[in-house]
Amino acid sequence: MFKALALAFAIFTVAAYAQTPVATLRGAIASVTGDALTMTSRSGETVTVRLSPKTRLVAVVPASVADLKPDSFIGVAAVPDGDGLKALEVHIFPEAMRGTGEGFRPFDLAPGSTMTNGALQARVGGVDGDRLTVTYKGGSQTVRLPKDTPIVAFAPGDRADLKPGAAAIARGPKGSDGAIDAAAVLVGRDGLTPPM
Repeated sequence: MFKALALAFAIFTVAAYAQTPVATLRGAIASVTGDALTMTSRSGETVTVRLSPKTRLVAVVPASVADLKPDSFIGVAAVPDGDGLKALEVHIFPEAMRGTGEGFRPFDLAPGSTMTNGALQARVGGVDGDRLTVTYKGGSQTVRLPKDTPIVAFAPGDRADLKPGAAAIARGPKGSDGAIDAAAVLVGRDGLTPPM
C-alpha cells in the first residue's frame, strides 16, 4: 500500500518538473459520479477530474511539530525570508516513502516558493519559531518554521475519502476538453485542507 502512496507522491513532486505537461488543481470536491470528480478550484473554476484504476489516492492527515523526529523524511515548502527560507507547510512522509522527490527545487505553491525533501537533521527552537535543517543528497537547507505553520502527514487513501466538500489536490495531464486525467489525488481527511 505504501508503494502506491510513494508513487502517488512522486507524481506530485517530480512530474511537475518533467517535460510532460501536468496540471495541478487545488480546490474542493463538488460532486463524485462514478469515475469522475467535479472540483471547484480555489479561483472558482469548475473542473472535471477523471479517475482510473491507476489513479493513486493519498489521504492528508493532521500532524504536529512533536511528530518532527530526528531523521524523519519530510518535505518543506518555503519562500525566501530575508537571507533564508520561511516554511509555508511541512509534510511528513511515512518511512516507506523515504527518498521520494529528494532534493531542493522550485515549487508551485506561491511565487518564488521552493520544496525541500530530505531527512530532518536538526530542529532548533527559537523565539520566532523552530529552525529545521533538512539534508538531501548533495546539500541541505535551513528553514525557519513559524509556530503557525501547517504540518501534515500522508496515509493511504481510498474512494471513501472522496466526498463532496473535501479539500483535494488533483494532478495529471489536462485533456483537450479541459478535464484532468488524474494520476494522483491528495485529499484532506476529516475536514483537513491540504496546505500544499
